[in-house]
Amino acid sequence: MILKSARAGKIIARFSDVKILVLGDLMLDRYLWGNVERISPEAPVPVVHIYKEDDKLGGAANVAANVKALGGQAFLLGVVGDDQYADLFKKRLVKSGLSVAGLIKDSDRPTIVKTRVVAHSQQVVRIDRENISEISAAVSDKLLAGVKKRIDSVDAVIISDYGKGVITCELLSELIQTANRAGKIIAVDPKEVHFMNYRDVTVITPNHHEAGFVSGRKITNDSILTDVGWNLLDLLNLESLLITRGEKGMALFEKDRTITAIPAEAKTVYDVTGAGDTVIAALTVARSAGASMKEAAFLANIAAGLAVAQFGTARISREELLHAVNSK
Repeated sequence: MILKSARAGKIIARFSDVKILVLGDLMLDRYLWGNVERISPEAPVPVVHIYKEDDKLGGAANVAANVKALGGQAFLLGVVGDDQYADLFKKRLVKSGLSVAGLIKDSDRPTIVKTRVVAHSQQVVRIDRENISEISAAVSDKLLAGVKKRIDSVDAVIISDYGKGVITCELLSELIQTANRAGKIIAVDPKEVHFMNYRDVTVITPNHHEAGFVSGRKITNDSILTDVGWNLLDLLNLESLLITRGEKGMALFEKDRTITAIPAEAKTVYDVTGAGDTVIAALTVARSAGASMKEAAFLANIAAGLAVAQFGTARISREELLHAVNSK
């Protein structure tokens, strides 16, 4: 589909009115930038001389940061540890213009940190610091209390599930029921392990690998894609399903039995890190601003194309998105 510039401009102008509650796995993405000039005498590995360090928001926090960059208001709910990385995470939240009020401290688990060592624009190694066991009932109750406190003041809920223990089946059930009773848009960036628990939501955004895995079929052609899409939409009683397909773009399935194929926008793919966060954020902000699901998917596709052309977790601004739409 083609979204005319005038219509897109009206939708994007309303982004500043949108309020989104984001709940999910919080992460701190650390980047160590360096150069390699020799191999270690201790083992056959490169010696990286670090010259710069960066900290960025990852996981659900990157989703909230994307909502903020697009001009929307984001309220973040999630869990951090009682450690130095929680302090770094909070500082990065504040620097991004996001509140720390929705953070639950859990001393039984570390703040999730993904450290990437990059040399000559190539990732050398990634080091993960995490505990992916499920959160306790007490922590889950605190998150639900935060949801119930704010659900009436938001337009939509984004569930950012990275499978790191915060999104549990019990939490999902209560969260979805609460949001549906309040008549809110519910958008889910899913993980395979919880797929059957994403019932009765507005939209889920799996990639083609996730959708195929859950359906027990590898998506190798349009016929299988269609079968998988309708099967998931009906099985989970979804209003819509957006399957992201990398260089093949996106496929939107809607309850009125329409399929919309959206070609990929990216001219250059530099780094796909966080691209799913950009998609779910742009899709939900646009839908909350009055776009149809087709229009929202179109805008999310453009935002994703801009994101993968950058290194690391990228945030696309409202101005960048509007410029890209107007340039089509």
